[in-house]
Amino acid sequence: MSAYCWNRYWLGLVFAGLIFAAGCASPAPPRGGASQTEQLSKKQGFLESAGAGLASLPGKIIEGSQEGLEELSETSGYLLESATINIEDWPKRIIEDTKETFLKPDNMIALLLAGGASIAMHSSDADKELAENFDNPRVFHGFTDESLNVIGSPWTHLAASSLWYATSAKNQDEFNKQRAGAMLRALGVTSVITMSLKAIRDNDSPNGKKWAWPSAHAASSFTVASVLDEFYGPRVGIPSYAVASLVSYRMIDSGDHWGSDIIFGATLGWVVGHTFAGKHKELEVAGFKVVPYMAGNNGPAMGVSLVKRF
Repeated sequence: MSAYCWNRYWLGLVFAGLIFAAGCASPAPPRGGASQTEQLSKKQGFLESAGAGLASLPGKIIEGSQEGLEELSETSGYLLESATINIEDWPKRIIEDTKETFLKPDNMIALLLAGGASIAMHSSDADKELAENFDNPRVFHGFTDESLNVIGSPWTHLAASSLWYATSAKNQDEFNKQRAGAMLRALGVTSVITMSLKAIRDNDSPNGKKWAWPSAHAASSFTVASVLDEFYGPRVGIPSYAVASLVSYRMIDSGDHWGSDIIFGATLGWVVGHTFAGKHKELEVAGFKVVPYMAGNNGPAMGVSLVKRF
């Protein structure tokens, strides 16, 4: 049930309580005023009115719950239908995009440089010195610390992207559904690669946690920022990078990661995000790219055309 429905029902309950209290607390009439019988009659009227309001609440709550369940079922239906249509296409896309991401020369150079910097930092005292500088005093505490932890979580990003995809599918918004799909694929590849590298490296963080390198929070946050930057430009990209940087700073500040974990994680997220989003900026319908169309043989004409390679 929506928050509006709950607020409406609770507001009705409060008003019913106020009416009941007003009836019970009515002051005694002045001399020569209404008789005791009339006073009792008025109170009985208040009680009946309050009782009628309370009696109608369960029915309204049930009705609102049914509406909420129907809406949820409808949304889930659109999501399942959309997922079924794309389920055969997604694995192929993911494989192609992953190959392009990690075989592209510029991306390989960036990842190799970040990997080399990570090894150098962890093999020397650079990681330890950086961790000691962040040890006292900590910048983030309490609510701010936990908020950044949740905001930067890969699970948060996957949930938000899934909601974006489901809403777009329900509204038959092909443009945003394509973009949400690109975000989900980018996050999925980033998560798989990050967890694989963590299992292979299996080193401890400054505070003793397992599987430190690379940072999943940094990789996922920079994936989101890179995708948004590709899709919406600097106005959205710059604030997104700022949030991703705060999340990464928090991971070092809390002792959850070494500096080398952040460097490689952020680079990985940046590479995957830009490559996946850059390839799928264009709107696609059923696997066909939507491109502008212009013709002038029989007079000027403009429109769109569907293009697909076989």
